[in-house]
Amino acid sequence: MKITKGEVRACSQLLDSYRSQNRLAESPVKLKFAGIGDCDVYNITAPFEDEGELVIAGRVEPRDSEHSHVLFFMEQGGVWSPSPDLPRLELQDPFYTRIGNEIVVGGVQIFPHPVHEGGLAWRTVMYKGDRLRELKPFFTGPDGMKDLRIAELRGGDIAVLTRPQGEKGGRGKIGFTRVSSLEMLMVERVEEAPLLEGQFIDEEWGGANELHPLAGGLLGVLGHISCFDAAGDVHYYPMAFVIDPYTGRFTDIELIAVRSRFLPGEAKLERLVDVVFSGGLVRREDGTAELYAGISDVEAQCLTIKDPFLHYEMIEAEW
Repeated sequence: MKITKGEVRACSQLLDSYRSQNRLAESPVKLKFAGIGDCDVYNITAPFEDEGELVIAGRVEPRDSEHSHVLFFMEQGGVWSPSPDLPRLELQDPFYTRIGNEIVVGGVQIFPHPVHEGGLAWRTVMYKGDRLRELKPFFTGPDGMKDLRIAELRGGDIAVLTRPQGEKGGRGKIGFTRVSSLEMLMVERVEEAPLLEGQFIDEEWGGANELHPLAGGLLGVLGHISCFDAAGDVHYYPMAFVIDPYTGRFTDIELIAVRSRFLPGEAKLERLVDVVFSGGLVRREDGTAELYAGISDVEAQCLTIKDPFLHYEMIEAEW
């Protein structure tokens, strides 16, 4: 069976499709955090294991700022507290994967804009190590690129999903390439990655958040798609699609949740009320999955949904 791709669909069309299907979305939970003062924690990863303990990485930030850092939290009694033994990274929007026997953690690094005085620029930075306490930086992506993600494929190659902006990517489109090893992950390869044409209309944007290698060799992509409305408010929707990393074929984007299915809460700004930023997905044996997400740029929640990759799990990639 080959995976198929239809016509590009805008956020409004994807939203209509999601609502018409009445998809599973239940048991929303707000994550509770301690030990962070008056800061917010949002844009988290899903829980992952380090030295036998479950850990969540989260963006920690004052309400009136975008200067944030990433802390690693452990849970006790329903509350997540930062581990004093784990590093503090000067990043935004953390992500996690494993390559071989090593943990890879990354996020967005902001720095003074080289041209616009007082402005900020950004890039993706990645760290690796046998365990979190041993993380060392190993790759810095191109200036101006968020949402750079990697995953180890069957056979050992590394999938690389990119998100250029500007002349090549407009407001932000996803690109894809493969490299043979982490040593071959270079800025030039990232910049040259072809775009996945027909995933976003030019007025909208999106990116990958977490990659899930599937049993048949396909690659599940958890991401987000975003747009502005007529009032200038921004809308972020969690989405998923699948790519064959050997042919480059990919499926249509599908929304997997919307803000109204999570619990009510505050927002960093009024225009950010309808923002759900996919963080990570914990897939369950019963066909459901727990979606961990940042909500309205101030908090973190978890929602039980249908596993968006289950249908593609055993479809064989075309080697």
